[in-house]
Amino acid sequence: MTRLRLDHIAVAGNTLAEAKAHIEDALGVSLQPGGQHPRFGTHNTLLGLADGLYLEAIAIDPDAPKPDRPRWFGLDQFGGPARLTTWICATDDLADLPPGMEDAGSPVALTRGDLAWQMSVPDDGALPFDGLHPALIQWEGTAHPAARLADAGCRLLRLDIRHPDAAQLSARLTPHLDDPRLSFATGPASLSAEFETPHGRRVLT
Repeated sequence: MTRLRLDHIAVAGNTLAEAKAHIEDALGVSLQPGGQHPRFGTHNTLLGLADGLYLEAIAIDPDAPKPDRPRWFGLDQFGGPARLTTWICATDDLADLPPGMEDAGSPVALTRGDLAWQMSVPDDGALPFDGLHPALIQWEGTAHPAARLADAGCRLLRLDIRHPDAAQLSARLTPHLDDPRLSFATGPASLSAEFETPHGRRVLT
């Protein structure tokens, strides 16, 4: 059975400018251009992190046609200030997921430029556990966004996942996901990430 590994984390905003500014204000570094996702009518900008990870600012693209299905990451229901909303885990085979993860969605084939991947997306676009179950991704080939991003001097130290059913979520994931940076705690649904940056330790919420 395939295992999971942390791939990237995402900040959503009502606009891409809001999501981008939220990250840059919190971490004190500049993001790099990303691109469009025509299948879901979204666009992004990116920040390279140490250890092969990256951070994504994402929002609905106002210039893109409305997709024929709900957008991923629950963006159709997003509102309020920009914030850290989603974490994404990679697997080598989305067809061989651990039991109980069927509610994470069905694979959708996607491309952006020469990048190609599949992402598990629920039919309504909203991930389980109020969006705090990780989205699951399978990259096709060897191309990966993190390898193309400049080193901004940022490293993820800790990702805190809080949810009223955190114990259930942890029990589902931890047998297949061994990462000491992940912390599960009971509380109101939220994500928080601590980074080492060129300006010292910073927290992104």
